[in-house]
Amino acid sequence: MLVDLLQNTLDGVAIGASYALLAIGFTLIFGVLRRMNLSYGPAIMLGCYAATWTHLEFQAGLLALALVAVGATVLAGAYVERLCFAPHRRGSAIAAMVGSFAIWMQLEEVATLALPRHIYPFPVLVEAAPLQFGGLFLPRDAIVSIGATLAACLLLHCLLYRSRFGIAVRAAIDNPMAASLAGINLSSVFVRVFALASAIGGVAGYLIVATHGQVTPMLGMWSTLKGLLAMMLGGLGSLPGAVIGGLALGILESHSQWFLGPQARDLVAYLLLFALLAARPAWMTRWTTTRSAS
Repeated sequence: MLVDLLQNTLDGVAIGASYALLAIGFTLIFGVLRRMNLSYGPAIMLGCYAATWTHLEFQAGLLALALVAVGATVLAGAYVERLCFAPHRRGSAIAAMVGSFAIWMQLEEVATLALPRHIYPFPVLVEAAPLQFGGLFLPRDAIVSIGATLAACLLLHCLLYRSRFGIAVRAAIDNPMAASLAGINLSSVFVRVFALASAIGGVAGYLIVATHGQVTPMLGMWSTLKGLLAMMLGGLGSLPGAVIGGLALGILESHSQWFLGPQARDLVAYLLLFALLAARPAWMTRWTTTRSAS
């Protein structure tokens, strides 16, 4: 029983590492722009489809596919930012969110027209046997996912707290008007934050499809739901909360699947979120009253 508990927790951490990356991308956009980007997942899906097309046409290596996935996701994110968020920076947040939902449909249509089959194979990240220690198994691709998440968190922390760009981002979060009067180009900050969030999403999408060895059109909706759920579990606008929420979601799903079956895995996560909101209605906004990038 103890071994099963530890194994499920280990599997959950591996799954939650990808969820954490998705939640970080959502949190960056929401924390800085105060806007919800519903096209975040479809942009990731489009990037993974671009990498899949590259693999099918040119048999490119894993590194090249990763670069294609990240680059295409950033381009898709730039398209979303220009059409949905740039025109509404001082306008309605609802209009931007609805616009991003419309772009969601466009991105999915482009991807399915380019690759019309429901499932396409994708080169697996690591083909070697999992590591074994003390009766526990750790897949090697899980090590890569956890390591990538840790590296992304470290680089993001250094960027936000050890660079002029990070100072501009935190100033824009704390007081946009004062930041603008101090000479900070808010439009430039928003564009670069959007590109950074899209790049992180591209890394997450690549790790997910390379771990599962396949890509489907459902990746867009799946990424959006998992990223939003992890972000809300950790508290809106908090980067540490996004990481904690992603890991917690992965562990919760792993244990729920083991004890209750795969049908109850997602239901338990949604019930937990409902319970948090019912017990503490201010849970999702508690971080936005302070410095969101902290």
